[in-house]
Amino acid sequence: MNLLITGAWSGAKENVEKLGQMGHKVCFLQNEKDELPCDYDWVEGVVCNGLFLTHDIKKFSNLKYIQLTSAGMDRVPMDYVQEHKIEIHNARGVYSVPMAEYAVAGVLQLYKKQEFFSQNQKLHKWEKNRNLLELCGKKVCIIGCGDVGRECAKRFKAFGCDVIGVNRTLKQIEEFDKIYGLDDIVLAVSDADVVVVAIALTEQTKHMINAEIIAKLKPQAVIVNIARGAVIDTSALIDNIEGIGGAVLDVFDEEPLDENSQLWDIPNVIITPHNSFVSENNVDRINKIIFKNLGGV
Repeated sequence: MNLLITGAWSGAKENVEKLGQMGHKVCFLQNEKDELPCDYDWVEGVVCNGLFLTHDIKKFSNLKYIQLTSAGMDRVPMDYVQEHKIEIHNARGVYSVPMAEYAVAGVLQLYKKQEFFSQNQKLHKWEKNRNLLELCGKKVCIIGCGDVGRECAKRFKAFGCDVIGVNRTLKQIEEFDKIYGLDDIVLAVSDADVVVVAIALTEQTKHMINAEIIAKLKPQAVIVNIARGAVIDTSALIDNIEGIGGAVLDVFDEEPLDENSQLWDIPNVIITPHNSFVSENNVDRINKIIFKNLGGV
């Protein structure tokens, strides 16, 4: 297969020879926004992330295979892919563990007042804080019960939390005490101490976490977003953040987050630059998935 691989796959260059041994002809593009080093109609398969954001998929007239380095498929015109019966794979499971660890760590930072102690350490100031919380016994609502959601559930369970899920498909999932459908999201979040957003971005889920949902949260509730920024209505969050315990935000409507955004300066809001997926083990995981899937082509 004529295969275009991009710099979105961190192990791309190191594996060109192996791909050749598998019978693939390889062309490499470091930056997905750059001009292709080959003709569009040469390409039969791609390993990429956001390639189709800047290169119209319709130009790839012979495309029959897509391997994404991301778990989300919101950067791909799925209607076109399905209509033209293009085989597509995502990076399911590659980033679930570090993202789940990030979710727990973010909540613990707020619960254990790490900002307070960090600032005092810089000042060489010895001062106790009597307002620390513990995770044990808290109710955690995870919106999106796929690989990321399930890994989150395992870790919060280990801290002694009750874990419920909100999912598109209403079925029992081992890691969750109870599953609610999307129509019952208000009921699910209203009793939660922690809400973790891990659902894929679609037209249905865009701004799913809106003013109505945020208003239903407990006064001490913490919301974590490790999905896509647009799942949360940012304006609604800013307007209502003082009514809840805090937020841990790794993704945003527009990235990078504008340096003038109010979010930067709101107390009890932790901001990271779409970094929750990072791990020293990701390269090995993605390599295994890519070669497993390409082996079947």
